[in-house]
Amino acid sequence: MLAFALVLYSAAALAQSSAPPTDQPEAAKSRPAKGAKAKTPSAKGSIAVRLQACQDIEDGTKGRLDCYDEVLKPAPKPKATEAKTVMDCKFVKEEDERLACYNGFVDMMPKLPKS
Repeated sequence: MLAFALVLYSAAALAQSSAPPTDQPEAAKSRPAKGAKAKTPSAKGSIAVRLQACQDIEDGTKGRLDCYDEVLKPAPKPKATEAKTVMDCKFVKEEDERLACYNGFVDMMPKLPKS
């Protein structure tokens, strides 16, 4: 009887150890299906990296402003105060001023890896 219990116990331990390994992190398991695409290629990375990626677009164009606005959604205020951080640029109502605000802060940032 003791030998039979030992065989059952070792068989159970062997069955558990032969399960396929799940070394993928939890985030990798919840990825979208293969055919699904991310919203934009700039949707990855930190805000700073995404803002710097916008500098690849020609300066002074609507395309660059649109790129900045994708990263930081504009929320214009009628009387926006002077921007103290890049996050405050989204409150500037006039597009040319908002673009100049973003450019001023992003130009001063140290270059970050594009990860």
